Amino acid sequence: SPAGECLPAPGAMAQSSIAGGRITASAGSNLLGQHAVDRNQEATVYVGNLDPQVTEEIVWEVFVQAGPVVNVYMPKDRVSNAHQGYAFVEYRGEEDADYAIKVLNMIKLFGKPIRANKASVDKKSNDVGANLFVGNLDPDMDEKLLYDTFSAFGVVITTPKIMRDPDTGNSRGFGFVSYDSFEASDAAIEAMNGQFLCNRPISVTYAYKKDTNGERHGTPAERLLAANMEKKTTTHRPHTMFAAGPAGAPPGAGPPGMPPGMPPPPLVGVAPPGMMGAPPGMMGAPAPPGMMGGPPGMMPPPGMPVPPPPPQ
Repeated sequence: SPAGECLPAPGAMAQSSIAGGRITASAGSNLLGQHAVDRNQEATVYVGNLDPQVTEEIVWEVFVQAGPVVNVYMPKDRVSNAHQGYAFVEYRGEEDADYAIKVLNMIKLFGKPIRANKASVDKKSNDVGANLFVGNLDPDMDEKLLYDTFSAFGVVITTPKIMRDPDTGNSRGFGFVSYDSFEASDAAIEAMNGQFLCNRPISVTYAYKKDTNGERHGTPAERLLAANMEKKTTTHRPHTMFAAGPAGAPPGAGPPGMPPGMPPPPLVGVAPPGMMGAPPGMMGAPAPPGMMGGPPGMMPPPGMPVPPPPPQ
């Protein structure tokens, strides 16, 4: 470099411009510090369970596929400069963040399923003790398949955990799933206990509590506490449909502006029921000569009057 030119030290650059957004260098920074002031929390996705090899650039490349990313923030250790296993991705709009959560939650990065949810959700209020033990799992069962299976019954608040051998990484045949309500966990037990998953009948029961003498979750005391907590917080329902209608429209509702219960208007250019035999614009008009009966011996289409026999 030319004499006298001062180059920045490694890691000293605060941000780099990528595709119209930015990746924030965050060694020693705190989400609740200066970075949180100008962040739209409703358009920000929390990304957890990240492998140590994941970088800000990788997070950016993955999440920009769901929509325009404004900022990627990955808290790092001040000394080692290693990230702490999670990041925050801010989108341009709340709809982009919602879509990213739907399509990118539980995908694998470096073999680990990531967790994606709204950064504004208070996770502390979600753990009510609705924790399930899932046994007799097939060796090929992974966390994403476990999540996809059990998220049909309610909101799974943490990444499902499959216990694995620390040396080989092979499954030990059981895992754990946690819900945000006992209604969801009860439904999962009722529907899935004894069902076949990957050609194996799995067992689904409430997990044992930590530091107790054989007591399981799901006790009346836990349910009472959960009911009291539910009164104070809003309930987040899972996405159980592949597509939804317009916001606020009940199922089966007609077009906007139509009174409830009224049938939708017929399509333009389509004849009303009972008059499908004639083309549009030909209602009541005589057919061209020689075309009354179609080819000899051919019956008219349904709904068309039978033509009179030709004069002898």
